[in-house]
Amino acid sequence: MSDMQHYPVVIVGAGPTGLVLANLLGVYGVRCLLIERHASTVGEPRAVSIDDESLRTIQNLGAIDQVLPDIVQGYGVHYYSHTGRVFARIEPTSREYGYPKRSAFRQPRLESQLLAALARFAHVEIRLSCELTSLQTDDRQTVLQVEQNGTAGTVVCDWLIGCDGGRSTVRELLGIALEGETFAERWLIVDLKDRSTPFRHTRTYCDPVRPTIRLPGPHGSLRYEFMLHEHEQPEQVLDETLIRTWMGARESSDAQLPIVRKVVYTFHARMAQHWRAGRTLLAGDAAHLTPPFAGQGMNSGVRDAFNLAWKLAQVTRGNLGPALLGSYEVERPPHAWSLIRMALRIGRFMQPKSVLSATLMQGALWMMGLYAPARDYVLHLKFKPKPRFAAGFFVGEPDADPASIRAGQLFIQPEVELADGTRTLLDYVLGPDFSCLQWHGAAEAAALPASLPTELPMRTVTLVRCQDDFPPPGSGHAGTMIVRDCEGLIERVMHASRATAVVLRPDRYVLAWFQPEKTAAKIAQLQSLVQSTWNGEASPVPAHQSPP
Repeated sequence: MSDMQHYPVVIVGAGPTGLVLANLLGVYGVRCLLIERHASTVGEPRAVSIDDESLRTIQNLGAIDQVLPDIVQGYGVHYYSHTGRVFARIEPTSREYGYPKRSAFRQPRLESQLLAALARFAHVEIRLSCELTSLQTDDRQTVLQVEQNGTAGTVVCDWLIGCDGGRSTVRELLGIALEGETFAERWLIVDLKDRSTPFRHTRTYCDPVRPTIRLPGPHGSLRYEFMLHEHEQPEQVLDETLIRTWMGARESSDAQLPIVRKVVYTFHARMAQHWRAGRTLLAGDAAHLTPPFAGQGMNSGVRDAFNLAWKLAQVTRGNLGPALLGSYEVERPPHAWSLIRMALRIGRFMQPKSVLSATLMQGALWMMGLYAPARDYVLHLKFKPKPRFAAGFFVGEPDADPASIRAGQLFIQPEVELADGTRTLLDYVLGPDFSCLQWHGAAEAAALPASLPTELPMRTVTLVRCQDDFPPPGSGHAGTMIVRDCEGLIERVMHASRATAVVLRPDRYVLAWFQPEKTAAKIAQLQSLVQSTWNGEASPVPAHQSPP
């Protein structure tokens, strides 16, 4: 290892967040270094649930075809009362972002696939068995002292991203505290293989005697999660005979399956006091710890990675100023907190303290199921916080109509039709940078791309309405991609806002949407927003909320 090496970006931690970030930077052409203190990626099946937003991100980093065969797509959750009766089912079927809302996976397999995907990029360097020992960071750069296989070295980077988990060395070296709570409830996790039962959905037993979750996964894998009581000690509950008795009470055939792992853990609802110090930023579990009940811990880290990746790319290329990175701490913490709160609410529901409380809560949910709108709200996971920001790098007022476009909200990903008749998901035609969607035949929209800030690398996509044919070749759309809104879903959301065009960020959040009478004002706002990345913070950083 040479005495001094420089990288635009260094990532510490090769978990899901760090691997997704490194792959996205590879796609964007950013030279970076990924270091991991272990000799390989994780060997334990930790996270087991991946959502539609994360799969969309994996699509954008170019590994979805490798990942999907090892995922059980579109599973639901069945809730059982303390008497063994199913009183609620959550089986979402909508695909706003192109994929099922919930899918089952195994973390070791995903991490190995993401690590292998980095071999595509000569400009992404990986150092395993490499440990961060100290760092110094300021407004210009970060200097790292690292040790690999007993050899010490110095690495200098423009931007350091700490993705090194809940016990983050980066966060500790920066002296950033975690705020929130560590809860008294402990859970026993048991991972198994060679499952023989075909039932694909999660079973959640809301039983005050022993709250239990049974989660089938890909390739015959299976996980059990048992809540422990205060008087129960790890050495007692890790007894294999006891574990098999508990499993057999829920599904008799499971009691004979080979055990891969058994561990007791305590859950957390905590967040780093700050996500940034100088040119060092935190992401994933280094920034926030989420209770497991909603399956959103890893998925929140993937959201962090996509939010950071395109901003790092634009800043290191010189397209936008370094203050753009200030919007990361504006946009991500509120949404991460909202998911932590959702997980805590689900956890309280799953862990009734008595038969009376279980009966009351479960009866209330059963009665909600009798009312169609409430049933739909639960069935399709509409209670999950929407991927949208109250402030950040975008322009335009929020829209109260849930069917319309909202600035700072993740745009839908339906299928679109190409001129040759093939269909593909929208993101495949948008490209890796900013994109402008405009309607064919709308004169004011056709003129828009030339008026947008030149600092934003832009691909223009011309939309043909669902009821219309493609325009004939050579009809004045040179340099643009032409696709048909074959399901009419884009038209539905744009019509609700009377939008003739919409500009998306590289992470597919709405940067701005345009109406004819407000186009000039929006362009001026965009130009001011771009300039602000060179003049100062792109948006004021709000005070963090404390977890409930």
